[in-house]
Amino acid sequence: MTDAATRVPDRGLLDRIGLPKPLILGYIGVLLFMIGDGVESGFIAPYMADHGAGTDVKAGYVITVYGVAVMLASWFSGALSQVWGPRKVMWVGLGIWAVFDALYLLFALGTENFPLMLLFYGIRGFGYPLFAFGFLVWITGSAPKARLGTAVGWFYFAFTGGLPTLGSLWSSFTIPQIGEMGTLWTALGLILIGGAIALLGAKKRGGGERLAEPGVTTGQSLYNSVSIVWTHPRVLVGCLVRVINTAPEFGMLVYLPRIFSDDVGFGTDKWLQLLAIIYGTNIFFNLIFGALSDKIGWRTTIAGFGALGCAISVTVLYFVPTWLGPDYYWVAVLAGMLYGATLAGFVPISALIPNMAPENKGGAMALLNLGAGGATFVGPAIASLFLPLVGAGGVTIVFLALYLVALVLTLFLKMPEEQGSAKDEQDASPQPQATTAV
Repeated sequence: MTDAATRVPDRGLLDRIGLPKPLILGYIGVLLFMIGDGVESGFIAPYMADHGAGTDVKAGYVITVYGVAVMLASWFSGALSQVWGPRKVMWVGLGIWAVFDALYLLFALGTENFPLMLLFYGIRGFGYPLFAFGFLVWITGSAPKARLGTAVGWFYFAFTGGLPTLGSLWSSFTIPQIGEMGTLWTALGLILIGGAIALLGAKKRGGGERLAEPGVTTGQSLYNSVSIVWTHPRVLVGCLVRVINTAPEFGMLVYLPRIFSDDVGFGTDKWLQLLAIIYGTNIFFNLIFGALSDKIGWRTTIAGFGALGCAISVTVLYFVPTWLGPDYYWVAVLAGMLYGATLAGFVPISALIPNMAPENKGGAMALLNLGAGGATFVGPAIASLFLPLVGAGGVTIVFLALYLVALVLTLFLKMPEEQGSAKDEQDASPQPQATTAV
């Protein structure tokens, strides 16, 4: 009697915070996996330049090849999860990451061989999107729809908590002790532990098997992930919103480090601390906006807190610290926290978009994940293109404009039962959209 009485509140607590109990080990595993993936984020490019690539530009080529693989794998993750099942896709992602990371460390970095860096590091780029976004598909296919926004928020809590936040923190402790190469080997260990916890811990949990109808082949699923562009054009709009979501985040990393460290005068240490504060804030607001979106509506949260909020915060983040100078670091911290918080306002898009195409959720997730991968290119490309023309302030204004475009585009992200109703368009989300999802 006593044991039963003590177990019921535990189940109620998990339900109240929106964390699906059957997949809790999956979330823990993804967190550890992404910590391992994020270990290298703060030092790998210059380290490759000094150990085989030769120059920062050539190291950038390796990162670019890696980014292409990330973008493609982000797209494949949704389509392949439909026919293989999310569990198998995650196993493939784990295997790719582990095997090609070992080859990269032993035969590319270990021998300072630039062509092998391009090959092994590039192929390794397919690993983390298949693993992480495969689990996201698992969540969207199995979590209760009324709490789907919250469940997705927990996913991004784990994802962002590892990459780059705790991953960078891990390397800050290990590099002074065992060096960069030793730190990279510890990342492989974290990957294997996280993968084992996620996949073995959720081994018998529902939602991890094939999602498509029996007759659907892998080729057909990949085709469906493309055909959704013309069968559900609003999903393509969602993909564009997803690109805009994090494009400025990656773009600002092209010019903010030097500006805040040197021009404003914060120095490298304070800039890195500010970066950690931004994403530390983002981690917790992923949960807050995920839960809030289940109450006020997914689209409302994306438009108001995400798009409009980021339009304001990205402007404040650049212009206020550069205007006030180094004596007002605390203001830069507040501006960074504001950006990290509003960036999380886009979290419900991973709940909204699949339910806009209920008969082809895998294709919708594939296109949405493609947008996530595409942001890693669009942001730096915009910064590189406009920085010589209009300067850092001008680039920031471009990002402001992009978020305002996302605000307009979000108004078109309607559920199937909402489309064509003028009344619903005027009153987009007075009640949780999750409750009406098919």
